[in-house]
Amino acid sequence: MPIGIILNSLAVFFGGLLGAFLGNKIPERIRTALPLTFGAAAMAMGVIYIGKVNTLSAVVLSLILGSVIGELIKLEERIEWCAHRIRKPIERLFPTKGNIDNQDEFMEKFVAIVVIFCVSGTGIFGALTEGITGDHSILVTKALLDLFTAGIFAAALGYIVMTICIPQFIIMICLFFSASFILPMITSEMIADFMALGGIIMLATGFRISGIKAFPIGNMLPAVLIVMPVSYLWTAFIV
Repeated sequence: MPIGIILNSLAVFFGGLLGAFLGNKIPERIRTALPLTFGAAAMAMGVIYIGKVNTLSAVVLSLILGSVIGELIKLEERIEWCAHRIRKPIERLFPTKGNIDNQDEFMEKFVAIVVIFCVSGTGIFGALTEGITGDHSILVTKALLDLFTAGIFAAALGYIVMTICIPQFIIMICLFFSASFILPMITSEMIADFMALGGIIMLATGFRISGIKAFPIGNMLPAVLIVMPVSYLWTAFIV
């Protein structure tokens, strides 16, 4: 049973629900300071993950190819379109809105937290680990972090944050059930490069959350799907 995945998704749901409900009751200085803290934490995690790299050339190539694919299919625009379509009925259902009215600023923050919750290296690796070994400790730890993260961002963005638990659960449960097929084909070197690639995206996400530079992180996401095959091919035929 995917206990860790269920707990992680419930943490995002209830964290988003509680944070949006409290809304303006959370002091302004906390609503402003904590997202910056989470941005710094994302950057720190990114640096740590990047340090695990095995074949830097393969990781950089994957990032470039993945970003090109993302730009061609306009992946980030599609995520923003989905968010815009979801936001209106959510705000009609729950009249209390978030504290960010500027559409561009809202989308910058929303896309960033979608990446953090749904495609972080910790979440993907945790789902695969639970699927093959039954060990849900990684995802339980992530659930605790996501509970508070969702709460703080929901105070600014509103109830739409709790809906992120749906794509998060779908992605993780797919990884959980496919783990027995995927993990036997993955080497430690491929995992290291995958984590490094995720670290680069997390670093860019931290910059975006902190308002330093709005990297198109949504368009970088296809790199997550190709980094392991590229790492394997690079190691087998080039190195």
